[in-house]
Amino acid sequence: MIHISSRDRPLRLAILGVNAARIWHMTTKERIIRMAHAQDLVVVDDWTNADLIADARYAFDLAWLKYVIGHPGTVLTLQGMPVLAHVRDKKQAGHIVKDKSLPADLSIIAIESHPSLPNPQLRKREAPFAIEVTAENVRAVERASYVGAYKGVTDLLTLYLWPEWALALTRGAAAIRLTPNMVTAIGLAFCIATTFAFLDGHYWIGMCTGLIFMVLDTVDGKLARCTITSSRIGNIFDHGIDLIHPPIWWWAWAMGLEVAGRPMPPDMLDITLIAIVAAYVAQRLIEGAFIALFGMHIHVWQPIDSRFRLITARRNPNMLLLFLFLCIGRPDWGLIALAIWSVLSCLFHTGRLLQAWASAFLGKPVASWLG
Repeated sequence: MIHISSRDRPLRLAILGVNAARIWHMTTKERIIRMAHAQDLVVVDDWTNADLIADARYAFDLAWLKYVIGHPGTVLTLQGMPVLAHVRDKKQAGHIVKDKSLPADLSIIAIESHPSLPNPQLRKREAPFAIEVTAENVRAVERASYVGAYKGVTDLLTLYLWPEWALALTRGAAAIRLTPNMVTAIGLAFCIATTFAFLDGHYWIGMCTGLIFMVLDTVDGKLARCTITSSRIGNIFDHGIDLIHPPIWWWAWAMGLEVAGRPMPPDMLDITLIAIVAAYVAQRLIEGAFIALFGMHIHVWQPIDSRFRLITARRNPNMLLLFLFLCIGRPDWGLIALAIWSVLSCLFHTGRLLQAWASAFLGKPVASWLG
């Protein structure tokens, strides 16, 4: 296993060669430049003045650039050829660039050995890709980068239902030069449409617009990671919508019950909504507390937490629950079921937070099983 170290200064990167093949509708050189800028590197033309050297014949995961940045004297290779290197001096650079050789004083990481890196952001341990890009394998390279951008721990719909849909839409968005923020904005329109559909009791329409929004909510993140166009504003925009809209949807669903001919007694409706919103807020606070206390998501602590994330009372599993009850014509029962499941999920996470705190109190390490 490989552990990522940090760096304390900006570095200079030189890109060797050219490659006419385009992935995500950009050249490998353009992609490497975007990656370099995302890591505050300076791109230079003269390899003799570079700290890092990348070969434009290859596409590699951003995780490899981050790792090599933090490990001077390291070279990533594919079939014995240098893909990305962090050299200590011009002598090492000369061996790589002019002689196409690997000096003995370099630490070699061969992709063929399937080395792995932790990815806390995507909640997984991964074997990042590095592939030679040709006109014939562009789609395979795109798929590799897309899979690498997918969260390892998420809900069952995101993980199993629409990965291929999102891949097709991500390719389409890249082809027409949509930015991730544009995709997020389009998704927001469908999110708002879903709210009004639920308010009017048009639950099936709301399910359709909600499904489109949920898929687009996957696409914007994948587009940002695959095209190396993530931004702080984009993250705030996307995560802000994700945080705010779920309780609004459940309130709109409740308000639409009377229009749909399935009204609930006012007292029961109030109790149901209070339970849903309170459990939602409490669960979010628990997740935040776990990160603050232990530096990781609660969903990656132990295998049971990752498995429970598939079905925990978050937006996508909740929509599946409502969909099942809508299929039998009982949207009111669906709301009650959502309230019960929200409370149970909240209790589960409360118990897990207390267990983690007790483990830490007793001096036992609280670390991700995916680390």
